[in-house]
Amino acid sequence: MEQKKFYITTAIPYVNAPPHIGHALEFIQADVLARYHRLKGEDVFFLTGTDEHGVKIVQAAENAGKTPQEWADKNAAEFKKLIEALSISNDDFIRTSDQKGHWPGAQKLWRELEKSGDIYKKKYRGFYCVGHEAFITEKDLTNGKCRDHKKEPEVIEEENYFFRLSKYSREIESRISAQGGSASGGKNNELRIVPETRKNEILSLLKEGLEDVSFSRPRKDLSWGVPVPGDETHTMYVWCDALSNYITALGYGSDQNVDISKFQRWWPADVHVIGKDILRFHVAIWPGMLLSAGLPLPKTIFVHGFITVGGEKMSKTVGNVIDPFEVVKKYGTDALRYYLLREIPPTGDGDFTYEKFEERYNGDLAKGLGNFVSRVLTLAEKSDVKIESKLFTEIIKDVESNADKFIKDFKFNDALSAIWQLVSAGDKYIDDKKPWTLDANSQEYKNIISALLSLVFEIGRLVEPFLPETSEKISKAVEDKKSVILFPRLS
Repeated sequence: MEQKKFYITTAIPYVNAPPHIGHALEFIQADVLARYHRLKGEDVFFLTGTDEHGVKIVQAAENAGKTPQEWADKNAAEFKKLIEALSISNDDFIRTSDQKGHWPGAQKLWRELEKSGDIYKKKYRGFYCVGHEAFITEKDLTNGKCRDHKKEPEVIEEENYFFRLSKYSREIESRISAQGGSASGGKNNELRIVPETRKNEILSLLKEGLEDVSFSRPRKDLSWGVPVPGDETHTMYVWCDALSNYITALGYGSDQNVDISKFQRWWPADVHVIGKDILRFHVAIWPGMLLSAGLPLPKTIFVHGFITVGGEKMSKTVGNVIDPFEVVKKYGTDALRYYLLREIPPTGDGDFTYEKFEERYNGDLAKGLGNFVSRVLTLAEKSDVKIESKLFTEIIKDVESNADKFIKDFKFNDALSAIWQLVSAGDKYIDDKKPWTLDANSQEYKNIISALLSLVFEIGRLVEPFLPETSEKISKAVEDKKSVILFPRLS
């Protein structure tokens, strides 16, 4: 029987600036899912990478006195460092400036859209937002300024290639909608969007009807990017360049048989993990491109919110951008992973302050899990005990079942809350039994410690997708029966 596959991706961050804590959130959420499915015995492929083309990269590079490639190399390296610092278990890291690994697939996808009659050229006059690196419509303006970037767009007139996205409005709607649709032949709910509010948001947009999207820029205005196949005077726009990474990383567009079979093995993606700001790109433009190319749609798109700092949006101007490297250096990798998974609502916006962070750290980690494990291992050091008790079997089974359901629904905070019930149960058992009052060589003492060691071992196993380093430490401590300080208390 063939091993079940699970293909998960993050969005690919834009390298015009170094990573911030919002990137950490997305990497960690995706990592939990990848680790969870590996533990279930599935064959997992976990992709992340960097989006490296466009006007903002050129501008940032010029300001830094570097070439676009040098700038992309510098910031891509920072994202790789962050992935390592957060213990992210990705299988591949794709870069869109990779002319060998990415460009052939992006150009093949373009040619497939052309074959479908969905690429055409026309003169266009519109509002161009440098912040979005996209043409926007009057609907996207408030008082003449871009709603997101608070700046007036440039009015640009140029001849570009366009993609007939409007052709696919009804088809995409029918693949998403639970009510079913006409064109798909009953393929409704094929593309799951989590949470429901984001699904409703995109269905509302689709009901209005999608507009065709600009698919290129003249090369004289943007030379940093993938050339349009068959027309060297144009550079591919972000849609066909960046979005195609999800399939080019699997060998799409490669002539090598091994890479072609890799694509056939892994596509479609089981989960795309993205931020709410790029919902429209992933649930309108990307499905439209895939339908045009005759390729299957991804199965699920999980949409997370943003992290605010003290209730305010992160901003360099305000000076409240949280550097994830600093948090890891001061508190440790798993402490940051825990906070972002436990405190930030998985599908909504959440707040970060060092005060809240330290409160969670001391309460849940140092005085909670860390203290419980330390108590048990200290007691275990006093006697030769086997880990064979079945005392907590039922509660462990219930907690694991609940945690499984929560993870499948992307409710990471609820899954952790469920696992922490075992910490509370263990602490209560110690307090009730008071083993320190017993002879360490007595059978009663050994039975109590055996039950507690079994519980600690199971907690370590259950936290592995969330806190991999802590899980490993717990496993080793139980094996050696030696006390360990997992999370030193903050003064």
